Amino acid sequence: QPAAGAAEGPDPFGGFIVGMQSYTFRQFTRERALERIADLGLHFVEFYNGHVPLNSTDEQINAIRALCFQHGITPIAFGVEGFSKDHAANRRKFEFARKLGVRYLSADPSPESFGSLDRLVAEFGIGIAIHPHGPGGGNRLHQWHSADIIQKAVGSHHRLIGTCLDTGHLIRCAQPPHNLRLDPAQQVRHMGARNFGLHLKDHDNAKRTDVVYGRGVLNVPEVLRALREVRFGGYISIEYEANPQDPTADVRACLDVFKEAVRKLA
Repeated sequence: QPAAGAAEGPDPFGGFIVGMQSYTFRQFTRERALERIADLGLHFVEFYNGHVPLNSTDEQINAIRALCFQHGITPIAFGVEGFSKDHAANRRKFEFARKLGVRYLSADPSPESFGSLDRLVAEFGIGIAIHPHGPGGGNRLHQWHSADIIQKAVGSHHRLIGTCLDTGHLIRCAQPPHNLRLDPAQQVRHMGARNFGLHLKDHDNAKRTDVVYGRGVLNVPEVLRALREVRFGGYISIEYEANPQDPTADVRACLDVFKEAVRKLA
């Protein structure tokens, strides 16, 4: 992470690589999204395919990288993407990720994809970060809804297959009929060295909406403490799904909470 300028004092993010999941600005063009991310003082982005299509040409990818550089932003991750047993299709996503310059693919892989992914993460050196989506349609829990389930699936596979936990979706698992209370900090501790990324969000289960950190149940200092305990070296993507027309003010409030939590950790 770029060092803070002398006038800014210590790194306000406490050494964590903190960026934005561009889905937060899904109703903005790619350039406008990058402008907002830069204005928020962030230097990393996890793109989703609405801002960077998977079928982008090499020329288009180079232009996107140049635009990121112009705004002082580094693409760190991409997703969330599905993976299947189709090795050729999986390979195309890894080739795309290498051209974009990202270190991780946040992922929703099918169980039969792991043989292919073992080979691809070893070849490309790009990590697969499995992302839980919580409750889905028909009141079903997502196949990767908890750290326990992910850990059991990845434990015998390549060390570059791990998680990008999502605190908001973990919180959502407490909604009826599941009533499954998954503490985000404990979920981080359970994954240990397999934590590659984190989508940091808070959620109000009564209102069924994302909220500014601390207005739901998310304990940001405890999550950061857990990340430090497991020697987390991956990326934290700020993601906020509410107010898609312009989430900037709410995201800024989330960042204020994050920075205060960092100060408490020091």
